[in-house]
Amino acid sequence: MEPIIETQKLTHTYSVGTPFEHVALREVDFCAYPGEILGVIGHTGSGKSSLIQHLNGLLKPSSGKVLFEGKDIWADPKKIREIRFQVGLVFQYPEYQLFEETVYKDIAFGPRNMQLSEDEVDRRVRSAAALVDLPESVLESSPFELSGGQKRRVAIAGVLAMQPKVLILDEPTAGLDPRGRESILENIRRIHEEQGTTIILVSHSMDEIARSVDRLYVVNDGTLPYSGTPGEVFSHGAQLREMGLDIPKVTQVMQKLRSLGVPVDDAVYTMEDAVQSILALRGKGDAKC
Repeated sequence: MEPIIETQKLTHTYSVGTPFEHVALREVDFCAYPGEILGVIGHTGSGKSSLIQHLNGLLKPSSGKVLFEGKDIWADPKKIREIRFQVGLVFQYPEYQLFEETVYKDIAFGPRNMQLSEDEVDRRVRSAAALVDLPESVLESSPFELSGGQKRRVAIAGVLAMQPKVLILDEPTAGLDPRGRESILENIRRIHEEQGTTIILVSHSMDEIARSVDRLYVVNDGTLPYSGTPGEVFSHGAQLREMGLDIPKVTQVMQKLRSLGVPVDDAVYTMEDAVQSILALRGKGDAKC
């Protein structure tokens, strides 16, 4: 399977030729495949925001390439606007970017910029709102009257209404309470299941990433030192801690049990897998009796 989006030797340097020159990305090779949920983790300042802003052309590489469906997105700069319709990016705290007088108009902003018919705009607005659990009763309300979680869903719906093939979510649960975080994650899973959208999820929460993604990249000092399944990446616990990251809490517990001599699988990263590993011990004990 060919990647839907990838970078080849992507390098980006800010403020070239000034005392503030800084290399944010260093020859990064990155790819996402159609229909997968891909995670991106890294400490503040690691380069992960610079990486995702290249994927829909908000930043232009200093060198290297960004390919969408096999084509260099900067081959024709006049078409970069079309790329942004195909690769949707929801920034961290997107509710601060809401500006229209009604929820409906905010969600409709993108589709109208695509010069779609009003009937198609209406269909997309209502479909996107339903995907993120926004009732039709709020569509004529001011977005500023909604709760934080609802505002977050309005912002996500505004990108979904453009029907992108790739949806990038930068810290989509940041600042929400536990119920709000779980609601947003459920919305993301529904979008993936019902639309088949490729989702790139950026998060500081190792627990959320562990149970949400198929594969992930670690960003550190503008490079990608680790990638793979959550199990493969979180097996590098000591190295991740040196980078200012951590591993899921359940993995920490299992590694502690292992260090105490309990023969559990210390590479698990979800509660369900941990329970199965512990229950398997009981089976082994029964067999010995």
